[in-house]
Amino acid sequence: MNIHDLVDFLKNYDGESIRIMEVCGSHTAAITKSGLKSIISPKIQLISGPGCPVCVTPSAYIDRLIELSKTENTCIVTFGDLMRVPGSKSSLNLEKGNGANVKMVYSPMDIIKMAEDNPDINYVFAAVGFETTIPVYTLLLESLISKDIKNVKLLTALKTMPEAIEYLIQAGAKIDGFIAPGHVSVITGKNAFYGLASTYNIPFGITGFNPSELVIGIYGITKMICEKEKLKEKNIVPLKNFYTSVVRDEGNDTALNLMKKYLQPYDAVWRGMGEIKGSGLKIKDEYSFFDAGSEGLSEDIKLNKGCSCDKVLTGKITPHECPLFKKVCTPLTPQGACMVSEEGCCFQTFLSEPQ
Repeated sequence: MNIHDLVDFLKNYDGESIRIMEVCGSHTAAITKSGLKSIISPKIQLISGPGCPVCVTPSAYIDRLIELSKTENTCIVTFGDLMRVPGSKSSLNLEKGNGANVKMVYSPMDIIKMAEDNPDINYVFAAVGFETTIPVYTLLLESLISKDIKNVKLLTALKTMPEAIEYLIQAGAKIDGFIAPGHVSVITGKNAFYGLASTYNIPFGITGFNPSELVIGIYGITKMICEKEKLKEKNIVPLKNFYTSVVRDEGNDTALNLMKKYLQPYDAVWRGMGEIKGSGLKIKDEYSFFDAGSEGLSEDIKLNKGCSCDKVLTGKITPHECPLFKKVCTPLTPQGACMVSEEGCCFQTFLSEPQ
């Protein structure tokens, strides 16, 4: 079958209604920009999950960054999309406007030159992310140790995807199949999702990000959903890698070994989902000097109590069903984390519609 045949299948699909969740913010953005939802059958519903790292960062973490930014001789260093994420009362962007010491960078490694040029300033990097970016933070730690730099610490909110997906399944989320996170899978490998697909008999497909790759992945997942009972009878686990150009079965050994060297699992809090057992990675005790106080940041208070980001993140509602969407909550006035990041479901939904 060529790509046109796959599109025709998805467009004319008339079987049972199914829900497929993508758990990668980049997939959310790619699906929206490609207009895929408009060319497939309404019986195939694509919904967004907790795949945007800043969207699942709890308010207490933002509050801690704000607290540190007001500390004498301390500078917070972060990526741009974290600047507008609301804490319980404010955001880094608002506090920067009030004089807090916050700098935006494009790479964690930029902090090294800052620290070397300003030895009297204590720098704190806001290390937020999934398995995709976590190896970069371990490289930063390795560089700080090798260069004997003492005025840099990390405030971490590092999370792992398989545990969050299992949380959704066990919580009774109505998901028939998952588009596994492509970038994450480059690091973790296909087999990171084997246990979930096998235990719960839920199809997983790893796919890329261009329109053709997405069509292939969604087609493959849809076929597995339709045939999953037959696959089960044949003891075939419903897991396929449609992104073989970059994703291997076992993942990236170098990156995984760095993560094991410097980090250890712990029970992390996800915004809108609460504490998920073993879903986070923190700096190991032997390297705790570089930790800016990451543990215990579990409180998650909404800046606007009407915000429904928690329900959007878990696929319970669409952005349109949130009472604040496109009213008081827009990219210019975000009331929740899903509208803050370019990978957020609400942000992408807003951009895809006529204003």
